[in-house]
Amino acid sequence: MGKSGFESKEEIKAENSGSLHASAVEEFSVADAESGQRLDRLLSARYEEYTRSYLQNLIRDGAVTINTSYAKTGEKVQTGDRIRIVFPPIQLLDVQPENIPLDILYEDEDLVIVNKPKGMVVHPAAGHYSGTLVNALLYHCEGSLSGINGVLRPGIVHRIDRNTTGSLIVCKNDAAHRAVAAQLKEHSITRKYRAIVHGRLTEDGTIHTTIGRHPQQRKEMAVNVPGGKDAITHYHVLETFSRFTYIECQLETGRTHQIRVHMKSIGHPLLGDDVYGPAKCPFPGLQGQTLHAMTIGLIHPRSGEYLEVEAPLPAYFSDLLSQLEFC
Repeated sequence: MGKSGFESKEEIKAENSGSLHASAVEEFSVADAESGQRLDRLLSARYEEYTRSYLQNLIRDGAVTINTSYAKTGEKVQTGDRIRIVFPPIQLLDVQPENIPLDILYEDEDLVIVNKPKGMVVHPAAGHYSGTLVNALLYHCEGSLSGINGVLRPGIVHRIDRNTTGSLIVCKNDAAHRAVAAQLKEHSITRKYRAIVHGRLTEDGTIHTTIGRHPQQRKEMAVNVPGGKDAITHYHVLETFSRFTYIECQLETGRTHQIRVHMKSIGHPLLGDDVYGPAKCPFPGLQGQTLHAMTIGLIHPRSGEYLEVEAPLPAYFSDLLSQLEFC
């Protein structure tokens, strides 16, 4: 069996014919700006949730084709090349339901919108195999979650960082998952965040860059790097303090660490951000960035009506705002 989970290229052929179940099949055409890149680097930039070594194993196992031909890891792509990737079902561990209290903002037969607390990881990963949102959801929903993203991420259609709080959509069935994923891809979902940033901002603005993996720091993202994806953040000043500014950010796109990276890029990193902010936090007890996914709005996958949900500011955030008035 290959390292990615497939046994052989013959099994990939069977998969492509529909005789086996796969967690996802992705297809795209190479854009002009991507022409000349190595395939593994291109895939790493496009699929940031996977490590490059995992994607390289997919290529070696025959799960990636270029214009219907099996691809090679170091192969260079050209404009218009059609890339097809078969992601195998993820069966790395048996994720257990856990009776962890959830703050449910909205729930019906298709969706759950939760208010994720600070410090909670969304889905199991290395070092976090219990206590995650997925563990809690499996208990709350009694296993009735979409299966498109495999056993590690049932129901999860998008994510927020561990230390970001607020609204997160979870899908209970595959039909709802596909409908919400399509809206995310079209950037039609309303996503408004609240944040506290270093420095004084006096005017609203828009940040439009590309965002991709940092060329030296692989756990970080950066603006305007080769292979980066288009990223747009609108910010609105809510209140200005002597050394900080309270803002609302609305996303047009949803790139990894987008708000954190964008605000750093204009010299106003998020208060408490231990990756993109100053080395020393002026509030020692603060756990990570002050970022809250307050509002989320989407077209309901069953009713076709617009649904908008708001997560109230967490207590730590409100307390900080009160303290800043006297700083």
